Amino acid sequence: MDDLDDLHDIDHRIVSALRECGTDPRVAGAARALSWAGEHAALWLAAGLAGAAVDGRRRGAWLRGTALTAGAHLVSVGVKRVVRRPRPAHVEPLVRTAGRHSFPSSHATSAAAAAVAFGALGAHAVPPLAGLVCVSRLVAGVHFPTDVAAGAALGALTARLGARWMRGGAHHD
Repeated sequence: MDDLDDLHDIDHRIVSALRECGTDPRVAGAARALSWAGEHAALWLAAGLAGAAVDGRRRGAWLRGTALTAGAHLVSVGVKRVVRRPRPAHVEPLVRTAGRHSFPSSHATSAAAAAVAFGALGAHAVPPLAGLVCVSRLVAGVHFPTDVAAGAALGALTARLGARWMRGGAHHD
């Protein structure tokens, strides 16, 4: 049990340290903006639809990547309802949240799914932006690092498992 206690302690310390970064108004503003943009996977769904609109040759792949991203987000919401881990209570959050539960981070899930799916289509700005969205949730004080890591792993795995399907129809579109 000591290992779990150590992990719990590390989780709390990292959230405290990163939330402290949010005392800088510029950092707080960026964290709020990134958190808002990633709410309900909105940023990633818009990016996928934009990719489909401008890349007619691979429209189907973009749409399937968008569907994978949305699907990953929905899976994370389902897992969250089962696990029911409370959000960090030891720091003052910078943003309001859609729900009370934090594991896994749905922002991180959809961000990682988009990074894998859209990154495979050549959207090189998506992976670093996805990383920033993940960090924003820690700076905002609404997730533990293990929430974000689990969400990112879930999103990346979902997109990776769907990669063949995403690309497979591209030849027939």
